[in-house]
Amino acid sequence: MAAEQDAEGRAAARPLLTDLYQATMALGYWRAGRAQDQAEFELFFRRCPFGGAFALAAGLRDCVRFLRTFRLRDAGAAAASVGATPGGAAAGNAAPLPGQLCQMLAPAAGQGPTVDLAASVETWLERVCAHLGLGVQEPHRGERAAFVAYALAFPRAFQGLLDTYSVRRSGLPNFLAVALALEGLGYQAVGVRLDSGDLLQQAQEIRGVFRTVAAQFRVPWLESVPITVSNSIDEEELARLAQKGSEVNGIGIGTSVVTCPRQPSLGCVYKLVSVGGQPRMKLTEDPEKQTLPGSKAAFRLLGSNGSLLMDVLQLAEEPPPQAGQELRVWPRGAQESCTVRPAHVEPLLRLWVQQGQLCEPLPSLAESRAFAQLSLSRLSPAHRRLEQPELYQVALSEKLQALVDKLSASSPRESPMVGAA
Repeated sequence: MAAEQDAEGRAAARPLLTDLYQATMALGYWRAGRAQDQAEFELFFRRCPFGGAFALAAGLRDCVRFLRTFRLRDAGAAAASVGATPGGAAAGNAAPLPGQLCQMLAPAAGQGPTVDLAASVETWLERVCAHLGLGVQEPHRGERAAFVAYALAFPRAFQGLLDTYSVRRSGLPNFLAVALALEGLGYQAVGVRLDSGDLLQQAQEIRGVFRTVAAQFRVPWLESVPITVSNSIDEEELARLAQKGSEVNGIGIGTSVVTCPRQPSLGCVYKLVSVGGQPRMKLTEDPEKQTLPGSKAAFRLLGSNGSLLMDVLQLAEEPPPQAGQELRVWPRGAQESCTVRPAHVEPLLRLWVQQGQLCEPLPSLAESRAFAQLSLSRLSPAHRRLEQPELYQVALSEKLQALVDKLSASSPRESPMVGAA
């Protein structure tokens, strides 16, 4: 990743796209002769998003690219160091969405069936309507023409959007007529899609029709044609569609993935924790807004079966926890300490950038996705449930808790950001 040649990175790194407060503080450091002091900040959030019990880290590559191209005029790039968890992209249960099917597509020469597919479809439509108890005039002719045109262009990938007019009286019989006509030519339809209404109930009804039609016309594969659904699906609807007994095979998620309507922002905090190697802590009357001082390391403790026990924050100078050894920690929000004996210990923080230079190659998208899926698989059902999930536990080491207690006892009237010598 050559910062000098990364035009996209330079475009993203706009130093003055910030609060006046930050520029004022930077000027204050310079005037006080402290511009070159080594300082350490932490980026964190106080509450898990969406009322959940955990969050996935993502955006490491974007962050590193920003920092390596951050500069004012020609003063040089910021010589920052970055320690972070490996990036993990959240993996959604999304199926590829087909293109808009209800448009007239002219078949290309030499592609698809060369027989009169439209005539065969009309023959099958009469038989399908008779089986479903519909009049042959009920299915919409324009929709059927669009299905035929699409099937001619993509006979091996025919999929029908059923709810343009009426699912039961138009979309479904039109799809079946085209699918059965294609079957006579040696092709199998690949699925149907629903984009409105009660998706779960409609999927059940459509599957029932597929089964009866498959038996009536002796086309076994028809009863298992995939049913894909979409339409502003959120977490609750996703859980409903994925429940046991659902006939939904694919779920397309778009709007709720990219807009986060329930929580547009995460509410991150970026605070100073160390200057010149000395810990710093924000003191406030609101205990929730107090920060954790000092340069830190983080470890994930796991049980013998690989399940997650908790994460532990400790001072960077402390020796790391050891598997099989008892450890006394202070869970966040608890009034007393507890002991834990992990079967496995994994370090969470890694140094990615030092003095502006990459320490190791950044993980690829595939690696980040695999890490995210592994992390999610280790969470208990109590952590993953949508309603009243059990918060994932984070604890402090005894030494870090002692430092917090010591600095908290300092007079907040002296300075809102205190330190230990």
